[in-house]
Amino acid sequence: MAALFHARRVALSLVQNNCHSSHYKRQFSTQIRNYANQTRLATKRMAEQKGQTLKETLSKPADGTAHVVGRSLVAGAAAAGIGALCYYGLGLSNEVGTFERAAMWPDYVRTRVRSTYQYFAMGIATTSAVAYGLSRNKMLVAKYMPKSWVGIIASTCVVLASGVVTMAVPYSEGIGLKQLTWLGHSSVIGAFLTPMCFMGGPLLIKAAWYTAGVVGGLSCIAACAPSDKFLYMGGPLAMGLGVVLISSLGGLFFPVTTALGSGLYAISTYGGVVLFSGFMLYDTQLIVAKAERHPIASPQPFDPINA
Repeated sequence: MAALFHARRVALSLVQNNCHSSHYKRQFSTQIRNYANQTRLATKRMAEQKGQTLKETLSKPADGTAHVVGRSLVAGAAAAGIGALCYYGLGLSNEVGTFERAAMWPDYVRTRVRSTYQYFAMGIATTSAVAYGLSRNKMLVAKYMPKSWVGIIASTCVVLASGVVTMAVPYSEGIGLKQLTWLGHSSVIGAFLTPMCFMGGPLLIKAAWYTAGVVGGLSCIAACAPSDKFLYMGGPLAMGLGVVLISSLGGLFFPVTTALGSGLYAISTYGGVVLFSGFMLYDTQLIVAKAERHPIASPQPFDPINA
C-alpha cells in the first residue's frame, strides 16, 4: 500500500509539474510576443519621429550658419594662399620653383608659354568686347535672352559644344580653322555673359578687380612653387567640380530660405570660389608642363589654344 501510495504521489506530482510547465510556457510565449510587438512599435515610432525630424530640419528657415561656414572656408583658403606665396616666393622651399626653372628653358618652351597666354588674353578681350557690344542693344538682349531654365540649360549646352568643337579642330600656325572656332567660342561666351553687364558699372568694376587680383596672386603662387606641386590636384578638383555642379542643380529645386537650400547655395558659391582657385593653380602648372613635355619632333604641333 505504501508503495502504491508513493507511486500515485509521484504520478500526481508529474501531472501537476506538466500542468505548471505548460502554463509557464504559455505565459512565457505571451511575454515574448508582447516584447516583440512593443519593440516593433517602438522602432516604427522612432523611424517616423526621425523622418519627421529630418524633414523639419531640412525645411526649417535658414539661420545663416551655412554662409558663416562658407565665408570661413574662403578666408582660410585666402590665408593659405598668402602663406604659400610667402613660403615659395621667399625661397623657403628646398625644391626648385617654376620661376627658377624658366631661366633654363629653351626658346621653344618660352615661345609656347607666351603663345598660350597671348591666346588667353585675346580670348578675354574678345569675350569682353562681344558682351559689351551686345549690352548696348537692350532690345536684342531682351529678345534673345533665355527666360526659363530650359533656355539657360540650352545656352550652357551651346557654350560647351562650341568649346568641344574648338578643342577637336587640329592646330596650325597663322589664321586657320582652329583660330576661327576659338574666336567663335569666345564670342559665344561673351553672348552668354551679356546679362551680367546690366548689374551695374561699379559692381562689375569691383568684380573685375577682384578677379584680376585672385588670378594674379594664384598665378604667382603657381609660378613660385615647384613645377609639379599642384599637378596632383586634378582628381580631387574633378570630384569637387561634381559636388559644386550637383549643389547648383539642387538649388533649382530647394529655395534659399530653407536650411537645405541655403547649404546648397553656400556650397555652390563659396565652394566654387575655392574650387576654381585650385583650378587656377592646377591649370597654370599644367600649361608649363605641356610646354616642357611636348616633343619637338612630334607630327602634331604644340597647341597653345588647347593648353
